Amino acid sequence: MGTGGPSFWQNHDQHLGFLAIMVTGVLFAPWIAMSALLRQRDEIVREQARQFERARGALERQALDSRLRLLQSQVTPHFLFNTLANVRELVDSASPQAPALLDSLITYLRATIPQLDSSQSTLGQELSLVKAYLSLMKMRMPDRLHFSINADEEVHSLPCPSLALLTLVENAVRHGIDPSESGGEIKIRVLLHKGMCRVKVQDTGVGMQGKTSGMGTGLSTLRERLRLTFEETASLELSALQPRGMLAEIHYPIARKQHL
Repeated sequence: MGTGGPSFWQNHDQHLGFLAIMVTGVLFAPWIAMSALLRQRDEIVREQARQFERARGALERQALDSRLRLLQSQVTPHFLFNTLANVRELVDSASPQAPALLDSLITYLRATIPQLDSSQSTLGQELSLVKAYLSLMKMRMPDRLHFSINADEEVHSLPCPSLALLTLVENAVRHGIDPSESGGEIKIRVLLHKGMCRVKVQDTGVGMQGKTSGMGTGLSTLRERLRLTFEETASLELSALQPRGMLAEIHYPIARKQHL
């Protein structure tokens, strides 16, 4: 507005401009404010959703850890009681092998006990446990049990579910070699293949004899542990061999999931 000109109320163009600004403000200001409020609300909702996902993930991890600890607690007495039962048989029969068997048992327990409270192990530790266990079993049935262990050097440092390999080997002894009058041989092979660790336990015992793939507490528990830890990326497979025996295989990824 220039000086000396007509007043605002006498200038028609200024009236129109003022009215245009007022109408524009009345029409668009609420929409602008509403858009800002909606954006703020959406951001609050997204943040709440992220917090909920984090909380749910933490609860799921806690539940998974509790489930794995429960399954591990079922495995622990399973091994100890079975091994002690084998020793008792020799002691009751006054076998001259009993002292040597007790020495092997002590060696086995020294290797095993540190692993009982841990859900995480390495294949090197698992192979040491298996060797101690099979040496113990061979003392009990020297003419009926033969075994061999073949593992690539690079697999020894890889992670492995605690007592997983020992579960397969003990199942082969109890359900394959022990019931066979002539005994048999257990072959253990561990290798890497296309980013997967493959653990194979083959025996020439009595075989499956019509039993299902879920036979035994140890195998059922191991299958559940693998499912909880690796979801669909790990497997436990059993297959009958000809003319007799069984092959048990575990496949699991080298890049382990978070909850093992």
